Amino acid sequence: MGGKIKIKVKDIVKKYNLPLTRVIKELKDLGLTVSTASSEIDMTLVDLVDDHFLEIEKKGKAAAAKEAELKSELHLKTPIIVKTLAEVLGKKPNEIISSLLTMNVLASINQTVDPDVAKKLCKKFGFNLVVDRREKDGHVAKQDEHAPAPEDVLDKDKDRPEDLVDRPPVVTFLGHVDHGKTSLQDAIRKTNVAAGEAGGITQHIGASVVNIHGKTITFIDTPGHEAFTAMRARGAKATDIAILVVAADDGFMPQTIEALNHAKAAKVPVIVAVNKMDLPSADPEKIVRQMQQYELSSEEWGGEVGTVKVSAIKGTGIDKLLERILLESEMLQLKANPKRPARGVVLEAQLEQGHGPTASVLVQNGTLKKGECVLCGKYFGKVKTMINVLGEKVDSAGPSTPVKLVGLSGVPEAGATFVVCAEKDARKIADEREIQTRMSGLEADNPAIVPSANLEDLMKQLQQEKKKTLNLIVKADVQGSIEAIKESLKKFPSDKIQIDVLHSGIGAITENDVLLGAASGAIVVGFHVRVNAGVNSIAKKQNVEIRLYSIIYELIEDLMDALAGKLAPEQREKDVGSAKILKIFELTKGPKICGCMVEKGSVRVGAKARVFRNNELIFNGAVHSLRRFQDDVKEVKQGLECGIRLDNFVDFQEGDLIQIYEVEFKKATL
Repeated sequence: MGGKIKIKVKDIVKKYNLPLTRVIKELKDLGLTVSTASSEIDMTLVDLVDDHFLEIEKKGKAAAAKEAELKSELHLKTPIIVKTLAEVLGKKPNEIISSLLTMNVLASINQTVDPDVAKKLCKKFGFNLVVDRREKDGHVAKQDEHAPAPEDVLDKDKDRPEDLVDRPPVVTFLGHVDHGKTSLQDAIRKTNVAAGEAGGITQHIGASVVNIHGKTITFIDTPGHEAFTAMRARGAKATDIAILVVAADDGFMPQTIEALNHAKAAKVPVIVAVNKMDLPSADPEKIVRQMQQYELSSEEWGGEVGTVKVSAIKGTGIDKLLERILLESEMLQLKANPKRPARGVVLEAQLEQGHGPTASVLVQNGTLKKGECVLCGKYFGKVKTMINVLGEKVDSAGPSTPVKLVGLSGVPEAGATFVVCAEKDARKIADEREIQTRMSGLEADNPAIVPSANLEDLMKQLQQEKKKTLNLIVKADVQGSIEAIKESLKKFPSDKIQIDVLHSGIGAITENDVLLGAASGAIVVGFHVRVNAGVNSIAKKQNVEIRLYSIIYELIEDLMDALAGKLAPEQREKDVGSAKILKIFELTKGPKICGCMVEKGSVRVGAKARVFRNNELIFNGAVHSLRRFQDDVKEVKQGLECGIRLDNFVDFQEGDLIQIYEVEFKKATL
């Protein structure tokens, strides 16, 4: 019998994938005499050696796993954007987008990704994603829906009765576009603003102050065109009394009724101004009768709604209207506390060259002073300059006073509430609102960043709806115009086309707008704005269309034409005739020809044809040629026999019916 079986050190090195020096050291620690890879170990000690190295291997794997876990853990806060994912993973954005596609998620570089999707994606790249929750001190905590707004918390002090004083009424003009609202207010101000308005339409909410009999009235002029629904609604909310202007000849129009509904919804008392009394066709009695239909009981008929006959052109009845406003305000007992910090509402906001963000505001309570810090939506800032309705710089503005503010950090939305508060509080709340906006989809300040779409759902939707899309980039001088345009676009009565406003903003059309248009195939629309220098040439190179407007309904009409042009022409079939196959003719050369009787209409060469057998469609093609006796003909009419040859079809049977038809194309309509 031979000697005892032994194993060598190099066998252990190979088995456990460890360095030779480490194996020799471990074996020496076990009391074995080894020095080289060829050193031998008796088989009786193999189990002891294996147990030792298995323990080393186990500890090594645990340490490696822990180290890998520490190295591979990523921390991100929502919203998670594709671009951010690419950066933290050290990958190119297109690589991330491709990986998302394999997960049936369609997303572009600036789109947000669902946290669960992001976690799965990170695992594919060997990382563990931890989505951190933003705490309140991190500027994000989700607000309780029932919790009071920050403005209400900051403005929680109650007014003492002894601090309350009478305040001027805030009056809004509402009504149809052509019924003379601006002209009537113009007559009150003794100015000629109406003639300067583009298209005769007041484009932005303005404000004016009128003194009569030692008392003050503040007027807010809201547009009457139906496109300005949102602006008019805000005007009603900011007002104490609504003047419903109705033309004495036209009477109540759709916009008149709409304006009245806004006033009713805001529970604002209404005074009806029957305008254009200078016209021969004026019929004020008709207006009073119509008022009854809309639950407005005129004082002339024993009701409570004041009705004043006026003529903006001749200036008649203006004094009576103002006196009626003062009477109504006395009945309302309007009070405010000028001693408290100011609170009010934004009437309009824009980006002005040389001034930056500006906001026309109405102080509703308290006194606003120059140098105070104002919180307005997600923006804040110290009031650097205040300008009154006469264009004069002022240091303070009391209740019911409209002023323009300069000094905010951005352009707030029209209708936003503002309060005066400590700069520290204003900054914190504004920051929280900014992040909340981004978390909710980032659509407010960056509409290009939208929630990601599921590829399967998107494809299914496109196949089902087969809609065309018109992409728009909208730039305007004020927020109210943007809202008005968007509101109008919602009214397009079409299930054939979709309008996407990819981006909207205040200010001139820039190179970035054009580049976004080029990337998304969008039209850039400007309303009361200019195009920055050099941008037109860039647009030409990028094949991006820029359209500028000063009247909103012209913009809407042009968009209607653009939308119709995006639609494929509508197809409509027209029956031409039909023929019945009586006999099949086999030719020595060429395909079969069917002998037919034209039963209805006519059969024409080149016309479209369908073949039916037992009422089932078996072929759809065209008529190749026709023969009458031995002659080729172009057309055969009802009651005549002929030979018909169809394109690429010879499987005729006697009794088959051939239907002849044409396809007419009609320009698509919305």
